[in-house]
Amino acid sequence: MYERIRETAEWLRERRPNAPQTAIVLGTGLGQLAERIEKLVCIPYADIPNFPVSTVEGHAGQLIFGRLGGKDVMAMEGRFHYYEGYMMQQVTFPVRVMHELGIRTLFVSNAAGGMNPAFSIGDLMVITDHINFMPENPLHGPNVPPGPRFPDMSEAYSRDLIARADEIAARNGIKVQHGVYLATQGPTFETPAEYRMFASWGADAVGMSTVPEVIVANHCGMRCFGMSIITDLGGFGEPVKVTHEEVQRAASAVQPLMATIMEELVKSED
Repeated sequence: MYERIRETAEWLRERRPNAPQTAIVLGTGLGQLAERIEKLVCIPYADIPNFPVSTVEGHAGQLIFGRLGGKDVMAMEGRFHYYEGYMMQQVTFPVRVMHELGIRTLFVSNAAGGMNPAFSIGDLMVITDHINFMPENPLHGPNVPPGPRFPDMSEAYSRDLIARADEIAARNGIKVQHGVYLATQGPTFETPAEYRMFASWGADAVGMSTVPEVIVANHCGMRCFGMSIITDLGGFGEPVKVTHEEVQRAASAVQPLMATIMEELVKSED
């Protein structure tokens, strides 16, 4: 595993035009932030040695090196999911490569189903913590350098970055919620009973991504910031059917607001 990480990192190092310390993972329907990036180099995942290929509609499937808010960034336009049939080590492989390339801060985004009665479709939720309900931990197996065998997860999402995001949102008149994100393996959306169960555990939103990447990023010593767009609601009231297309539409409608917060957060990085 470590040899594959180094091989991929070296291949990218020879082709990147800059040396960013900040990386962004863009999820379902959240491509507008990618449009704000001044792209210097775009590399399809299929061209990168050892990289998986994204198969989900709405995920462009390319790695971007460029500038955002005047800062050098590396961005994944589209991510990999456990439900696509990949192993957890494949899902999180890009994060390992990011660390090898010198990334110190990771921004993640996703579309999620809301379970908090105070939430509305289109709300932005700053992730304050998570619950890993996937069948496998990405750190399962031999420990990969440089992280410890048993990494601390008491601050999986940087409190400093959360505070800065709140300030940015207030300054721009953007309403944000705070909440706990729960990750399932998917690919089915949740039943009403599952929504109610997850809410009883203390989760505010549920999705099928993000947590594996954040676990590995913490294992590598990176700071993390995560944000969800609430694209559907469940667990209270009448059950409402949801489709992937509806999730994409709901995400697209409010992604300019999340893009503003993310861009200003990147700009504030030292």
